[in-house]
Amino acid sequence: MDAQTIKEKITAIRSKREYLLGLLEKPSLGTLRIDVNQALEEMDELIDEYERTFNESENN
Repeated sequence: MDAQTIKEKITAIRSKREYLLGLLEKPSLGTLRIDVNQALEEMDELIDEYERTFNESENN
């Protein structure tokens, strides 16, 4: 997978993250709130890893 494809996938993940944040505002979410929070945590880790990896390679 090339860098451009990875960048496009991260952009898609970021947009889905915004959707999940919107779900957290719904009072009817119930026990799914735990799953949404877990998904957000994992997305944040993935985005952080992407930024660390590609910011390092851009600096070299």
